Amino acid sequence: MEPILYETHMHTPLCKHASGRPEEYAAVAHKRGLKGITVTCHNPVDNGWATRYRMGLGEFDKYVVMVEHAQEMWAHKIDVRLGLESDYYPGAEAWLTKLHQRADFHYILGSVHSLLPDYKNLYFTGDVVAYQRLHFEHLARAAESGLFDSLAHPDLIKIMEPGQWRPELIWDDVQRSLDRIAATGIAMELNTSGLNKPLAEFHPARPLLAEMHRRDIPVVVGADAHAPERVAANFEEALDVLKDVGYRHVNIFLERQRHQIDIDAARQSLK
Repeated sequence: MEPILYETHMHTPLCKHASGRPEEYAAVAHKRGLKGITVTCHNPVDNGWATRYRMGLGEFDKYVVMVEHAQEMWAHKIDVRLGLESDYYPGAEAWLTKLHQRADFHYILGSVHSLLPDYKNLYFTGDVVAYQRLHFEHLARAAESGLFDSLAHPDLIKIMEPGQWRPELIWDDVQRSLDRIAATGIAMELNTSGLNKPLAEFHPARPLLAEMHRRDIPVVVGADAHAPERVAANFEEALDVLKDVGYRHVNIFLERQRHQIDIDAARQSLK
């Protein structure tokens, strides 16, 4: 079967916590039967925000060249696209608007990384449940900013204090957040990396996926690969869960435009 699916969430060593160059990720994608990859390393900042976890501002051009090199190496075999994972928090809008115009991005993934020390210093008051609510408030604001094509790992907050993750306590807030997100038309990500974290479940977990589907929120699948061997990790299970909750299509973004792929066809195309 012809390749049709992309890995939509992967990183580079520039973020300081990933290994392997884009061409190595492309090689694994080729073996897995993917049509392409979109490189989405963590965005640079102009204000010192969590710089230990992202490329430096002066490395942005190097990032673009790194992706272009992989494009040239894998031409006619794997489609390599330039993307970005950009951190959202209130006040970041002006910088991200400028940053997203600096290159011809195919996909902008918005993230609320409420686990970061810089984030917690600003917003965490010691009340874990209130902080969980705030995460979903900021997720809705990220969607409403219009800056992003999709929202990454929507329930990432659950791993900050996994023993205190009781979604039923904030379910009304989650529902309101999803209502606001659905109104914007943005996509949301099923991120398979959650299987390797304390709660060992997808980001987001099945109940939230079902609520996304009920609101017709488009879904994108990504492994959040920080090493080449993680490319397309657990994609089969992810597609099966999506189909089970009612989804019939998964999505990719090219030139900032969303394209639907039949889930059954995507599942059959994997190696």
